[in-house]
Amino acid sequence: LLAPWKDFCFVTGDFNDWQQDSAFYMKRTPDSLRFWLRINNLTPHKEYIFQYFIDGNLPIADPYSDKVSDPNDQYIDSSTYPNLIPYPTGKTTEIASVLETGRSQYPWENSTFSPPSPKDLVIYEILIRDFTTFHDYPSVEDTLSYLKNLGVNTIELMPVMEFEGNSSWGYNPDFPFAPDKYYGTREGLKHLIDYAHSIGIAVILDIVLNHQFGSSPLARLYWDKANSRPAANNLWFNPIPKHPYNVGNDFNHESPYTRAFCERLLKYWIQEYHADGFRFDLSKGFTQTNSYPDNMTLWNQYDGSRISTLDNYLAAVKSVKSDGIVILEHFANNDEQTRLSNDGMLLWGNLNSNYSKAAEGFISGNLSDLSYMSYQKLGWNDPHLVGYMESHDEERVMYNTITYGNASNPDYLVRDTTLALKRMALAATFFFTIPGPKMIWQFGELGYDYSINYPCGSDCRLSEKPIRWDYYGQWRRKYLFNIYSSLIHLKADQKAFKTTDFATDLTGGLKSIHLNDSSMNVTVLGNFNVYGGQIEPDFQNKGTWFDYFSGDSLAVTDTAALITLLPGEYHIYTTIKLKKPLFTGIDEPGSLAESGNNVRLFPNPSSGKVWIKSAEKIIRIEIYSLTGICEATYDHPGSFDISLLQPGMYLVKVLFTNRPAEVLKLSKM
Repeated sequence: LLAPWKDFCFVTGDFNDWQQDSAFYMKRTPDSLRFWLRINNLTPHKEYIFQYFIDGNLPIADPYSDKVSDPNDQYIDSSTYPNLIPYPTGKTTEIASVLETGRSQYPWENSTFSPPSPKDLVIYEILIRDFTTFHDYPSVEDTLSYLKNLGVNTIELMPVMEFEGNSSWGYNPDFPFAPDKYYGTREGLKHLIDYAHSIGIAVILDIVLNHQFGSSPLARLYWDKANSRPAANNLWFNPIPKHPYNVGNDFNHESPYTRAFCERLLKYWIQEYHADGFRFDLSKGFTQTNSYPDNMTLWNQYDGSRISTLDNYLAAVKSVKSDGIVILEHFANNDEQTRLSNDGMLLWGNLNSNYSKAAEGFISGNLSDLSYMSYQKLGWNDPHLVGYMESHDEERVMYNTITYGNASNPDYLVRDTTLALKRMALAATFFFTIPGPKMIWQFGELGYDYSINYPCGSDCRLSEKPIRWDYYGQWRRKYLFNIYSSLIHLKADQKAFKTTDFATDLTGGLKSIHLNDSSMNVTVLGNFNVYGGQIEPDFQNKGTWFDYFSGDSLAVTDTAALITLLPGEYHIYTTIKLKKPLFTGIDEPGSLAESGNNVRLFPNPSSGKVWIKSAEKIIRIEIYSLTGICEATYDHPGSFDISLLQPGMYLVKVLFTNRPAEVLKLSKM
């Protein structure tokens, strides 16, 4: 035990009935920095609980414990953690360590797994507590086939290291070498990672190196009781935080003791659990430049010492796993972020507000500007921006859309759930097609629409949330899943979506992306407005282009000829015909071209029979409500009857034999 300036220490535990026995009085190293003791005659494969008892008044667990015994363990269900050794109530207080000699090694089946290249990462962020009903590792393992089908190649687990209490986001850690028992056993976590690797999914662990909470033995060893904070002589923590937004006890990353602890911790999780890398929570806090309590300008500025600390931690990861991944939650000034990217780290790219406003239909100014989803917009050399529309920390885009969506067009009600889900598909089209790594927050692919502050409406962000796997059985949400899946597989399978030669126009309501590659060119068009509009597509070349979602072809003779887009309409055009996704519906972008003078409906408005006239042969018409529900279909019609429809506005989709479909508006009186 590293504990300079302490006078004496005993080991107490099950093996000596928790007594301060002279046989368990710890020896000291010649430099007086450490206490040590060898204990003999323990039974292999038997768990013992123990503590260090320091200076006659301080019981602490070992800071490097890989399992602890906590009074809160009594609330962990036996189905989650079978045969959990009970806490020694009445023998001691505070959290204790669990020791087992001769423990069997986990039989790894996939010990040579390599994670995807950073540019190809599609990360799915998971809070186990709110992801599966059983909130354990085996139940997460059961979802991996679902995630594989979605196209995810990496899962990122919110902190699974021991944290205070049981139900938590995990950012209140105390024993970071020990998996939290609320989620199951060590072997369960290893099996989850082993199985994920067997099906090609990497596992990144969210790890908290900015701080620890009050039950941490590193904090309790040197504690200022009068001020309820780490003492001035604490080896690891600053007595007063050095930056805004700190929680818990702030690590001093310029202390050699802190660096040694953190480097050992990072290596441990890779070597013992085969983690593929880490997401560093609050990495901008790894600083001794004092910006506390609220000098955000100083905190954001280039900090050479902070960069050195992060480079050291990256080197620790790479020393045991050359392809190990380090992702930073940083949000500093771009000069520092550029340096960190150049050094080989990935950084979170939060565009939650912009995607929310775009989905809501608010396009004025820079509200819905999606440009900074591109690493090139930041001037970075490498695709190291892990872009996301949502993470655990932000309000859900779907919730924002159904709650605050632009209501200015009564014929296009963004707040309607069906229409809002279509807006999520539009947003996804302008998310996954931008080259670079991406992250999805759990259930985002199904349009999760509970507020981050559910159930109380405010200050409930940490509260447990409804687990809605039933969403997958709802056709509207399954359709959104299909859109996500098709886009992710495009990103994975087609070289053009990894290109470094691309351009974006992502301001305003009418947005476009142009990808250039030797394999094919791609043009992505979409209308985030709540009214129709015309966009200049600026196709990269003339010739035949193909609409990915509909499978229709488009003959381009004028690359700048305006295209009319209905509100919420989107297209992915490619110069090579790709296999059409196996789903259909009014959302297929090729079916949503605004009609010219080729097709006429009359009378319009109508209360009954409607005639349709066209120079081309019509094979079918489909009538949709504005919420996307198909109300009727007619094959080879010259006329059709709408007398059974409710009064209101409808979309009539007209399908032809040899050219793209058209959509016309029809009013039922």
